[in-house]
Amino acid sequence: MDAIVLKEQRLAFLNSLFCEGYLDEQFKQVQMLQDANTPGFMADLITLYCQDSERILAEISQALNEKRPDFRKVDASVHQLKGSSASVGAHQVKLACIELRSHCEQANKDGCVKALNVVKQQFYILRNKLETLMQLEQKIQVLAGSHI
Repeated sequence: MDAIVLKEQRLAFLNSLFCEGYLDEQFKQVQMLQDANTPGFMADLITLYCQDSERILAEISQALNEKRPDFRKVDASVHQLKGSSASVGAHQVKLACIELRSHCEQANKDGCVKALNVVKQQFYILRNKLETLMQLEQKIQVLAGSHI
């Protein structure tokens, strides 16, 4: 497969992520930070975002499994996840975090657990889609390197 076809696939896939609401304009802004001097910037950023998000989700889950959850601690973790999601343009994850935070403010454990499941679902869907995007990107880089 040649690089042109892969680039078209990447563009179509990326457009679908915007149309479906998984990503927002912030993702485009972050993409613009990648240039010839930093070719792995987006891959590194996405990897770091996914690792941090998984760690935060585990912390939130553990906190909500307590008999009496510390809702301020849960809210602080959700706030951190919402912020990092907003900075990379993870729109659906950010929106799900907003809902989870509202349940934290109400100290509603059942609401938090249900909202956390939505956050996790949105995150794992996005993570899988970003992995697909990065695989396309790697294939393009390999082909570009083979033509030098």
